[in-house]
Amino acid sequence: MENKPLAERMRPKTLDDYIGQKHLVGTGKVLRKMIESGNVSSFILWGPPGVGKTTLAMIVAEQLKRPFYVLSAVSSGVKDVREVIQKAESQRFFNTPNPILFIDEIHRFSKAQQDSLLAAVEKGTVTLIGATTENPSFEVISPLLSRCQVYVLKALEKADLEELIDHAVTRDFYLKEKKITVKEKEALISFSGGDARKLLNILDLVVSAQRSEEIVIDNEAVRKELQENPLMYDKDGEQHYDIISAMIKSVRGSDPNAALYYMARMLEGGEDPKFIARRLIISASEDIGLANPNAMLIANACFEAVHKIGMPEARIPLAECLIYLATSPKSNSAYLAIGEAMALVRQTGNIQVPLYLRNAPTKLMKELNYGKDYKYAHDFPGNFVDQEYMPEEVKDKVFYRPQNNAQELKISERLKLWWKRKYK
Repeated sequence: MENKPLAERMRPKTLDDYIGQKHLVGTGKVLRKMIESGNVSSFILWGPPGVGKTTLAMIVAEQLKRPFYVLSAVSSGVKDVREVIQKAESQRFFNTPNPILFIDEIHRFSKAQQDSLLAAVEKGTVTLIGATTENPSFEVISPLLSRCQVYVLKALEKADLEELIDHAVTRDFYLKEKKITVKEKEALISFSGGDARKLLNILDLVVSAQRSEEIVIDNEAVRKELQENPLMYDKDGEQHYDIISAMIKSVRGSDPNAALYYMARMLEGGEDPKFIARRLIISASEDIGLANPNAMLIANACFEAVHKIGMPEARIPLAECLIYLATSPKSNSAYLAIGEAMALVRQTGNIQVPLYLRNAPTKLMKELNYGKDYKYAHDFPGNFVDQEYMPEEVKDKVFYRPQNNAQELKISERLKLWWKRKYK
């Protein structure tokens, strides 16, 4: 038992011992209510590594006393899926609850593998619980996704991680026998990146490295051990959240060489190239934006190419797109504009749309002056008429502010010509 990793020894067996995800498993929350009712339907858990997806699936099976089958999308094929389904069918009896089939990394299942699950999920032969670090909207086929509820798990918060550290040193049968003093937790929490498994692995490493009878854990001890064991906090490529962040910030900072370096690290580490391509689409809209609208077209084309050809050739369109984005002029005006607009909507609520802008498909609506006095822009010179489109309460608000680049300077001139009272 002592040879098991600390993360495995500390895996909770009940919801009451489960740390984090209060929005799903807290008192009265959706997953807890579903589990307590005993009526569990198929669902997918989407979240970053080490936040408790597998543990939650195991707790569901244990609490409901159901047979529990596990498949990993990395090592299982269609044949494995069919064998599990046949086994589940053969073990079912009248009025017995459905077995639970847990599929880890379901986003790695091919379309054929996912298709082989459909009938079993639809007929209730198994209750499917999938776990994924990728957006299921992109990676799970629509017929299967429509039969599953998707629950989003979040990276553990500081308070959750602190609680996990306290539990480990006081409850783990091995650690509680040692004289451990946790003087500082900041480095443990910082290096974990919200990943419970990583946090416990680091804690295990630091404890094992100290030979004295009294073990003191502080920030210096954690940094020292991680410097000597650099792979400890990059196990199985989980540091990709840090590396993708560095790549995107390099693009934003117009450094193609740094961006290529970080992308190369991800590709060499086996990162899914579609994950990188999706982030490039986001960067094209957030960081390049209206300074070069072609960036979005190229990023979308890159995603399509990566999706069609796969690795290793996908590295070429990825590199081409990455260099194009990094060397493009930058603007975050659209990103800022929608942020301000959404903040105003949250603040002001559902303000009434002016009557003259409303749709009037019925006689009654027309009698109520819906659409009355609306000015059709194409009836005026230059296809423009100075007409207020915002609700009266917020009519002076300006969200979009063109930035200082060639493309948006042209937009700025047009806006000043049209909207003299808003753009000076």
